Amino acid sequence: MAVKAGADICGEVLLTLAQLRLATPRQLKALLLPRQQGTDHVRRALRNLLAESPALVGRAHRKQQSYWYCTPAGLAEAAASGELAPRAGRTTGKRVAAGKTGLREHGLALVDTVVAFHEAQAADHADWQVEVAHPTPAGNLVPDGVVLLATGSSAFVEIDRTMSYARLVAKLERYDAYRNAPPSGRGNAARAPRSHWQETYTRSSMDRPFPPVLFVFAPAPRRAAPATREAAFHERARRVHSVNYRIIVATTTLAQLTEHGPDQPVWRVVGDGETALPWLRCPKPAEPRDGTAAAGQGCAEPFGESGDRLAALARLPGRAGAVAHFRVTARAAPGARCGGCGGGGQLLHGAGS
Repeated sequence: MAVKAGADICGEVLLTLAQLRLATPRQLKALLLPRQQGTDHVRRALRNLLAESPALVGRAHRKQQSYWYCTPAGLAEAAASGELAPRAGRTTGKRVAAGKTGLREHGLALVDTVVAFHEAQAADHADWQVEVAHPTPAGNLVPDGVVLLATGSSAFVEIDRTMSYARLVAKLERYDAYRNAPPSGRGNAARAPRSHWQETYTRSSMDRPFPPVLFVFAPAPRRAAPATREAAFHERARRVHSVNYRIIVATTTLAQLTEHGPDQPVWRVVGDGETALPWLRCPKPAEPRDGTAAAGQGCAEPFGESGDRLAALARLPGRAGAVAHFRVTARAAPGARCGGCGGGGQLLHGAGS
């Protein structure tokens, strides 16, 4: 396959910058020309876009590195192409690229996350949305990213470099509030009521669970190491009422994600942080019915996979021959029992343990 020249990828470069807000030439090459050795073709495309009148892209320089973003004219051009998902309030990445180091590094860490999913074919880079507001009764929830996975399900993605643990936990609680947010606009009287997330992320299927929340811990100067912050976050997040029962939260570090990929066992689920899982094996939340979990309904199931829930659980690493379950429903419905194993309470365990 012939390598595209700089002029041939101008449109793809512009769309990618409009979607992700900012990127370096190296990141753009990884997304658009992964088999290319250097960044020459990407840089040529960027220069061509910069030379347009008015310029369609802009750049900022810091420490011999260039950071590229769409200008307002570039955003308008990308939107006019019809290739960009319609979205109100889309902004250029100039504030991020030319702003404080922390804001820029946060944006670049998100793009590195996009690259990791793209390279593992877990999600195409075009299937990401950045900082889209979601309504909740307590105010808007603004995830760092939302991704449509290759399985057809979605996931929320949060990048942490410097945020306090209290703010991280507060954001988890905002996700719980979003679960019950009504859809925007008028509903359909002929259809059962659906929440905003069901209208947005489940398409026509009512069986899809609430999207998992994936936290990626990235390095930052004068902060504890990402793995240390990840462990401390687990200690606090597992006390949040909805975690594992209504919302699945999984974490990793940016170094693990970029080195091994999201399809490898790099994810640690809050509530079972000792076991690292591939993203396909991360569990789904379960909804109780009438205070009692139906057979298998109180147990977790790998999101993105179909099949019998209990059989899927038995295949989890370290769970061979046992039916594992997550925090059944005790916190929301005291005395509830798991239909799969008859157990109750909040501990993760296997049959016969």
